Amino acid sequence: MFTAYQDARSWIHGRLKFGVKPGLGRMKQLMARLGHPEKKIRAFHVAGTNGKGSTVAFIRSMLQEAGYTVGTFTSPYIITFNERISVNGIPISDEEWTALVNQMKPHVEALDQTEYGQPTEFEIMTACAFLYFAEFHKVDFVIFETGLGGRFDSTNVVEPLLTVITSIGHDHMNILGNTIEEIAGEKAGIIKEGIPIVTAVTQPEALQVIRHEAERHAAPFQSLHDACVIFNEEALPAGEQFSFKTEEKCYEDIRTSLIGTHQRQNAALSILAAEWLNKENIAHISDEALRSGLVKAAWPGRLELVQEHPPVYLDGAHNEEGVEKLAETMKQRFANSRITVVFSALKDKPYQNMIKRLETIAHAIHFASFDFPRASLAKDLYDASEISNKSWSEDPDDVIKFIESKKGSNEITLITGSLYFISDIRKRLK
Repeated sequence: MFTAYQDARSWIHGRLKFGVKPGLGRMKQLMARLGHPEKKIRAFHVAGTNGKGSTVAFIRSMLQEAGYTVGTFTSPYIITFNERISVNGIPISDEEWTALVNQMKPHVEALDQTEYGQPTEFEIMTACAFLYFAEFHKVDFVIFETGLGGRFDSTNVVEPLLTVITSIGHDHMNILGNTIEEIAGEKAGIIKEGIPIVTAVTQPEALQVIRHEAERHAAPFQSLHDACVIFNEEALPAGEQFSFKTEEKCYEDIRTSLIGTHQRQNAALSILAAEWLNKENIAHISDEALRSGLVKAAWPGRLELVQEHPPVYLDGAHNEEGVEKLAETMKQRFANSRITVVFSALKDKPYQNMIKRLETIAHAIHFASFDFPRASLAKDLYDASEISNKSWSEDPDDVIKFIESKKGSNEITLITGSLYFISDIRKRLK
């Protein structure tokens, strides 16, 4: 029995040594041992390469504005470990995490001795989320965000009311496949028999894979780009504005507080999800609650302004598609500003291509590293860059010194790359 939160958390992190082991066998065994908590909740399941977190935030916020209590399971964390399991955006307490781990530990250790093998860190955290929302704190709805892929992701034992796939891009290719079609197949693995699916996927080849999987499971299917139109798009000083026409109705002048051209798509996809929930009588989200929810939705680390003088933004663009969208937004919003980029990435990411795209918007780039087993060395990132004005340091403390050196200038500092890096720097800045 753990009495201290730090001991319970250390035990979870100690399972990192078992790595990523795709497959649902261990999760199904854990669910059975726990009395199948996954069957006792009303859930939505969200997968995709980019946009998952923002879409979760939009859907959660709309439901909250409609008067519902909403749980979320998300990863990785940006501010605090506890936020992985949250209720109405508020992370659960240290005491609750400790109680969850104490209930989980004997089941995990028993499973360790079976042919299914040792449950991983992420599997245990996912199981804790199911247990929490089934027994510790019952809510109206729970939104589960996949960690990696979909088909073999530990969240895929969920039996959802609605499935959402945000986007498809080149990420985790060593696990999910080398082509867009293969990656789409893994994401589409969360589609369940007869459960409606909405998606914002744009590539025809990926959309075909997802549509086929939906047809195979007799799952009602709607694509954001089939019969819907986003128009009158505009960047606001502190968000985005657009109009959106669906098969159901036209939404004029929708606003969000999340910044970025891609957030218009994420918000539009969330509106489609809200329409499905209304149509199926799963929830009632009024137009007022929908609009208010989109404006109030917040998600840290997504082009987040963390310092004003001089301006410092954080953005977790951790793959090629994410960097592409970030560069597009920065060019649109800060075309006349000098931008210094601070960048770090995981060593298994295509960081060469990411750096090349960042070089098109940067006046200078500072490369950094951080304390994580898969983090790239700053010097390796530095060597991969062709920009003339560049620097590097392996010590993340130097990032703060680097930012402080910009005081008195009007230069924008953009800190981007791995979400783990963003989380680390955000803590140091705050």
